[in-house]
Amino acid sequence: MILDGELDPQDVVRAHLEAIDRLDGRIHAYIHVDRGATTTRGVTLAVKDSQPVKGMPYTYATASWRDRVAEEDAIPVARARTAGLAVLGKTNLPELAAAIGTTNTLFPPTQNPWRQGFTPGGSSGGSAAAVAAGMCTVALGGDTGGSIRIPASCCGIVGMRPTPDRIPSEEVDVTVLQSRGPMTRTVADARFLFSIMSATGQPAPGPTRARRVGVTYARADAPCAYACRRAADALADAGHDVEEIEWNPDPVAEGYGTVRRASMASFPADLSTFGPGIQKLAAEGRGLTAMNYFHAFESATDAANRAVGVPLQTRFDFILTPTLGLLPMKIEEVPPFLGEAWARYVQFVLPVTFARTPAISIPAGLHDGLPVGVQLVGRFAEEYDLLDLAEELEDMPGFGFQQPPEVSE
Repeated sequence: MILDGELDPQDVVRAHLEAIDRLDGRIHAYIHVDRGATTTRGVTLAVKDSQPVKGMPYTYATASWRDRVAEEDAIPVARARTAGLAVLGKTNLPELAAAIGTTNTLFPPTQNPWRQGFTPGGSSGGSAAAVAAGMCTVALGGDTGGSIRIPASCCGIVGMRPTPDRIPSEEVDVTVLQSRGPMTRTVADARFLFSIMSATGQPAPGPTRARRVGVTYARADAPCAYACRRAADALADAGHDVEEIEWNPDPVAEGYGTVRRASMASFPADLSTFGPGIQKLAAEGRGLTAMNYFHAFESATDAANRAVGVPLQTRFDFILTPTLGLLPMKIEEVPPFLGEAWARYVQFVLPVTFARTPAISIPAGLHDGLPVGVQLVGRFAEEYDLLDLAEELEDMPGFGFQQPPEVSE
């Protein structure tokens, strides 16, 4: 409509500002909104507050940086501005992005647009909630241990974790596992935002062929497993070769616990200002030796390569799993970071992180009125192939974005 002159690009900004005024007093997705944002493209972007946007708060949801304001844009944000997107504001996250919910001591807890009192997931929960509620066109998230894919599944949207560094970062990542990626309502929008932020183009399409897909839903809660089986059946019915694979996520979760403690201890902030849970984990991180870290990283990476990397290089084009092992839960029931229940929740996203391969969460319907997602995993740096299969699955009955009834007019 904008290209045809039927819609003013600024009308999109105004519509999203109106949605924020109407909904965000209840959802609390944003921690800052730029009411003067402008666009030539008719697209608005929300940015997770772990990434800098010039002139906007840059708190990382920790008291040490309560008053910090970014002096420059993150690289993908700068690329988005150049492409004509409006940077609408910053979105909420847990302190230091270290949780699978979105609560902190600085801002109200972010609510799931599907049900008040339920978590939107984390740590990119504010971005996911803003997209699901129609308070922006697209959003930028960050994913180390599942922080794009978890809230995408919880809020019923598309969330892609690209191969690390495909979307550049100006930050030092001590874990070398972080990835920035798009959070959107459709795979087409994820493709659009990824192409801008990665400065890459869609390769020329190759011949259509059946793909080999490894699938697992071992140890997932029944609704999550059922969604994955439906996706596997749909892909098989479309002519793809689907085969079950083994899955052992426990060594990955154990190793990640050590790696993440070390990363929290490395934040250039006053640890005494952290919340009690983060203080404890950061203190444990400061007690680690270099050999503790290397052994944990090696063990987790080895297990991830056996589960994900080697099968993708030798037998399969893609892997299909539930995104999460459990359904979205009440905010007060979100399991503590790095605990046993947390490990069950992230059992499908975490091995993908250590395999350093791209993955995308696709909405796969509802259970008891709450979203369920499935995860497709692709080969290293082959995001566009992954997006192609994700778009094919999204078009099948029972998959794709639905508008939460609590935010509709």
